[in-house]
Amino acid sequence: MVRVSEAEEESARTVLVAGAANLLIAVAKLVAGLASGSSAMLAEAAHSVGDTMNQAFLLTALRRSQRPPDPRHPFGHGMARYFWSLLAAVGIFVLGAGFAAYQGVAALLHPSDTGSPFWSLVVLAVAFVFEGASFVRAVWQLRGEAAAAGRSTASHLRTEAEPALRAVVWEDGVALAGLLLAAAGLLLDEAIGSHVFDALASLAIAVLLVLVAYGLGRQNAEHLIGKAVSEEMQEGIVRLIRGTDGVDGVLELLTMRLAPDQVLVAARVDLASDFSPEELEEAADHVEHRIRETYPEVRHVFLDPTPGQEDEPVGTLPDA
Repeated sequence: MVRVSEAEEESARTVLVAGAANLLIAVAKLVAGLASGSSAMLAEAAHSVGDTMNQAFLLTALRRSQRPPDPRHPFGHGMARYFWSLLAAVGIFVLGAGFAAYQGVAALLHPSDTGSPFWSLVVLAVAFVFEGASFVRAVWQLRGEAAAAGRSTASHLRTEAEPALRAVVWEDGVALAGLLLAAAGLLLDEAIGSHVFDALASLAIAVLLVLVAYGLGRQNAEHLIGKAVSEEMQEGIVRLIRGTDGVDGVLELLTMRLAPDQVLVAARVDLASDFSPEELEEAADHVEHRIRETYPEVRHVFLDPTPGQEDEPVGTLPDA
């Protein structure tokens, strides 16, 4: 039976809220964009369509990652979250940024009368409310998780946030910025009687989407390659191991985050040379218990006890 954590359920609800909002907004933007001929509105419509598809990727990531371990995947499927979130980042780049850039360049090369911006501005205002509500919900969840982990909201978003939640926060944040840019382009064109600012707004939206897609893609790629846990957590694990009776030092520590709530720990430890095999086994069990008790996200602990090791310490966090 698949065990779903509260954090995963909360992330799924956040993604569903964002997906529903983006779908409604995409339709409204598309209608307003086709009616007015605004390149920025059409770029925003493509942005929302892309975001809606990305929510499907993120929901897939959450569902696939919950599958239990099997013989072919002994450490579970947690990294599926990073894979599908990486596809979502690619979707932002191709669907959102690509179409926005195309619309901006086309509008600059072949300007046309966009007509009255009234309905486009109404749609943008309504979209801002829906996107704002989704963004507030995502940030609320992010702040709660950051507080529980003892980190600042910005640090948690940058390093250890659940990938689906991270994607929603960045997507909604850049969506709000894009709405403001589109509105500014429409208002400036109406005030000056130009067609340039609407096109420039579309290009600016494309640049924003490229930056967000690159940031999200890089973060998920790091985890797929095999990213270690934070230095603070590594130092905490080393202190726990060193503080165990019979442990003289930590020769090497290797960690890897398999999922936001799953961590693998492998350590080579220097045990007292006068320990019997039974005492070595007991000390190793004690070390594993202390690590799991302090860091519940640690699912796998592998220890290589080395009694009386005289070599120089090596590894990520050696003894001082």
